[in-house]
Amino acid sequence: MNRPILLLEAAGPESGHLARTAAAAGHPVHTVTTAQTLQTYSPDLHRLLAGTLTTDLANPHQALADLTTYARRINAAAVLTTNEYLTPLVAHACALLGLPGNDPARAHAARDKTAMAAAFTTARVTAPRTHTLATPATLHAQLRRPGARLPAVIKPADAAGSQGVTILTHPQDADTAWHRAHAAPAMHTVAASRTVLLQQFIPGREYSVESFTQHGRTTHLTITAKTTTTGTHRAELAHTLPARLPPALEHAIHQAATKAIRAVGLRNGASHTEIILTPAGQPYVIETAARIGAGHIGELLYHALGIDPWAALLDIALGRPARLTPTRRHHATVRFLISPAAGRLASVTGLPTPDPQTPLVRLRARPGDPVGPAHTNAGRLGCYIVVSPDARTTQARADRLLDDIHVQVHPLPE
Repeated sequence: MNRPILLLEAAGPESGHLARTAAAAGHPVHTVTTAQTLQTYSPDLHRLLAGTLTTDLANPHQALADLTTYARRINAAAVLTTNEYLTPLVAHACALLGLPGNDPARAHAARDKTAMAAAFTTARVTAPRTHTLATPATLHAQLRRPGARLPAVIKPADAAGSQGVTILTHPQDADTAWHRAHAAPAMHTVAASRTVLLQQFIPGREYSVESFTQHGRTTHLTITAKTTTTGTHRAELAHTLPARLPPALEHAIHQAATKAIRAVGLRNGASHTEIILTPAGQPYVIETAARIGAGHIGELLYHALGIDPWAALLDIALGRPARLTPTRRHHATVRFLISPAAGRLASVTGLPTPDPQTPLVRLRARPGDPVGPAHTNAGRLGCYIVVSPDARTTQARADRLLDDIHVQVHPLPE
C-alpha cells in the first residue's frame, strides 16, 4: 500500500473527489478538520477515511503544530486541500515537512484580498483599485474623495462564494453594504477582526482561468465563461468551458493569470483566477485562489477535456509529473437553479434524467427549505451538467433543459 495522504478538510464536493481519487490509487486518506465539522461527515466519507485529526482551524499556530506532528506520525506522503480557507496552512505545513507546496511567505496573499491587492500592485498585475475600510465612516469618506465613482464593489477581504459582496450604486446604501460585508459568514475566520474592502467596479464579461503549477511552471488548462445574476448582489448561474475567444484575447487573459499566480507565490498545485474582460479587450484580474475552481468546474474539465484535475492535484502534491494534456475536445456547461422568489420550496419538477450527455443532475434543496433570490452562490438550489462535442449543441441542450424545469415556492406570509 502507498503512503498516506493528509487532506485538510474532507467535506465538500471537490474534497470528496480528491479523497476518492487518492483512495482508489491505494493511498490511505487521513483528514484534518474541526470537531464540529466532523459531525457533518456522511457515513460513506467516514468509511473512506483511514484516520482523522481534529484541531482548531481558526487558530493557525495550533493547527500547524497539530497537523505537522500528525503528518510525521503517519509518515504522510502529501499534505493538500481543496478548501480555499486552508491554503495558507497547507503551504506552511508543506514547507516544514519538506513536501511540494506554495511559498509560505506569500500564501496569505492567495487567501486574503487585502494582501492580494498589495501583491498585485507590487507585481504590476492589472487589477481593480482596492481600499480597506475600517468603519462605515471610512467608506463614506472614500466616496466623498475627488474622482470617486459608483458603482463600486464592497466585499469582505476573507470570504468566498460571493458572500457579503455588494455592488454599491447609491451612497445612502453604504452603511448597509459595509455591515453586510463585515458580517458575512466565512470559514475558520474571527469575524471581529474582519477587513472590509472598497474595490473599483470593472464593467465587462466575467471569465476564470483554470491552471496547474508544478515546480513554478504554470499550465493553463482552459478559460471558463461565467454567467451571473445582475443587480446589487451576484451569484454564478453558469460555467461553460472552454470559452470561445479570439486567440489574441485568450493570450492576454493567460498572461494576466500567469502574473497573478506568480504574484501570490503559487508554486505547486491548482489555481482559479477570476478575470473581467472589458469591452475594450483589457483583462482585469479580480482575484486568484490556490485551489481547483468550485461550482463543478473540476467536473467540467474532466467531461470536456478528459483531464482528471483531482489526479493532477494528487500527482503534484506527491512530486510526480501531472497529466495535463487534453484527451478530448468537447464542451461542457453547468447550469445552476435558483428560486424565483422568497419563501419555502414546494417542488422542483422537470429535472432531466442523468445520461452520457447530462452526467450530473443535483438538487441540494428539499421541499420545505427556506429559499429566496440567490444573493450568493450558497443560495442556489441545484444544478445539472451538459456535455457534447459541439459548443452550440451543448448550450442549446442546456437551454432546453432549463426551460423544462419548474421551481414552485410557497410565499412567505405577509
